Parts: sequence; C-alpha cells; structure tokens
Amino acid sequence: MPAIPVSFALNHMSAPNSNFRELIDLAASLGCVGVEFRNDLPGKTLFDGEPARNVRDASINAGVRILALAEVKRFNDGSLNRAAQADELIELAVECGAEAVSLIPVNDASYRPGSRDGTQRLRDFLAESAPKIRSAGLLGYVEPLGFSISSLRTKKEALSAINEADASDVFRLIHDTFHHAIAGEPDLYPSRTGLVHISGVNDSSLDVSDMEDGHRELVTADDRIGNIGQIEELRSTGYAGPFSFEPFAKSVHEDRALADSLTASMRHIRDAIASGNEEPG
Repeated sequence: MPAIPVSFALNHMSAPNSNFRELIDLAASLGCVGVEFRNDLPGKTLFDGEPARNVRDASINAGVRILALAEVKRFNDGSLNRAAQADELIELAVECGAEAVSLIPVNDASYRPGSRDGTQRLRDFLAESAPKIRSAGLLGYVEPLGFSISSLRTKKEALSAINEADASDVFRLIHDTFHHAIAGEPDLYPSRTGLVHISGVNDSSLDVSDMEDGHRELVTADDRIGNIGQIEELRSTGYAGPFSFEPFAKSVHEDRALADSLTASMRHIRDAIASGNEEPG
C-alpha cells in the first residue's frame, strides 16, 4: 500500500505581516491544504477587520481549508472570563467555516502548575465549553506548552482532563514538535491528535532548557529537536492530518523569499521521510 503523502499547512505565525487573503494565497501557491488564523498577532486584528464570511469565501475560492482559529488564551485560568472569549471565537469559527478553535493554557511563573485548583479549573472549562463546541459542529484543539513555567506541559495531563470532562468526542490535541521536545514527554498520541505544529531549532549553541519561541525557525537539516522523527512516528502510528508551519523567529518573518524557504523546508521533510534519514539530535 503506497504511503500517504505528507500534507502541510500554514499557521499565520509563518507570515504574521500578511493579511488573511495573502496567507490563503500563499498556502494555495505552495500546495498547502489549509491555514490557521490567529487573534494575537501584534498590531493586527483577526481577519484584518473584515467580516468572517469574506474569509470563508476566499478560502473556498482558493481551495484552502481553515483548520482552526486561535486562540482562547489562558483558557484554564478560572479567574478570568474565558467562557465569553470562547463563545466569541466559536461564533467566528462557524461564520468563517473553520474546523476548530484552539485553546492555549496559562504560561507564566506566577500560576503554579500541578495544583489541585489548577487541575479543577482545566476540567471545568473543558466540561463547560464542550457542549458549545459540539453543537457548533467544531472541534476544540488543546495545545500543551512545554515551557517549565507552563500550567499544562504534557499531552498526558491534557488527555486526562479531557477524559474526566467526558469530552473526548470534542477535544483533540495539538502536537507541537517544539513543545514536545522541550517538555521531554516521550509519548505521542496520534489517535487523539487533531493537528501538528512544526518548527525547527537550528542554533547549535542552545541547551534545550534555553530554547524559546524566538528560536523557532523552519525545519532544515540542522534541526536539533527531532522533527523528522516525530513526524515519522506520528504518521506511522495513525496520524494522517496536515503538518502546520509555526515559526516564531524574526528571520522567518522578515524573509523576503519566504515562499522559496517554505518550499525548501517541505522538500527537506519529504525527502528525509522518503530516505529514512533523521536530523541530528
């Protein structure tokens, strides 16, 4: 049986200076299957202030899926009104034809991870939002962040909360290759994964504990966090969805030949998988 081709997508962080039409056009020109839009890009509003129906029309015309809208930030912080933020994002997702909404946990040192209260807040939010997401015909993507200060570092913890909220039909994981590496979590959960974010760290001078968002570039042969191995394992154990580029490095955002650089990264990933070669660790 022939192998399923690797499919790619673009998170808006790949080209944060682009408007939504430019991102859709870039994705289409590269043969990507979809895009993710964000509400946290500096100096920008979601959809650049245009109605969500215009985004839907543009994506349909380009043949590009809207994989997710991001994000409900600090979704597990019970002290803030995240339910209203989630409701608004769900409504926009329906209007623009998105397939999911993304939920991002608290990531600061003042919020202590692992506390009983924090775990309860996580479960409560998932249980409360599941019926809304379900009735809207969407999925909810939960993305653990591997940073040491994150309130939700591992996919195992996220899945436990999803199961306890009796919402496994609604919520899926985002497997982020960067966060997987810095969290040191060995297990992958392909059957519970809705989307995969990819980015590479190429700086040979960094210890894993010192890696930050700003170090995240495109995946190249110099990658140090094992993207190819993670991609291969996810694909061989059941994940058949797209791999969405999410680089945060300024060098990528300011790249005047970004389309060529993305093409080269896609080619590297496909060639490495075809040949069975992994990047240096």
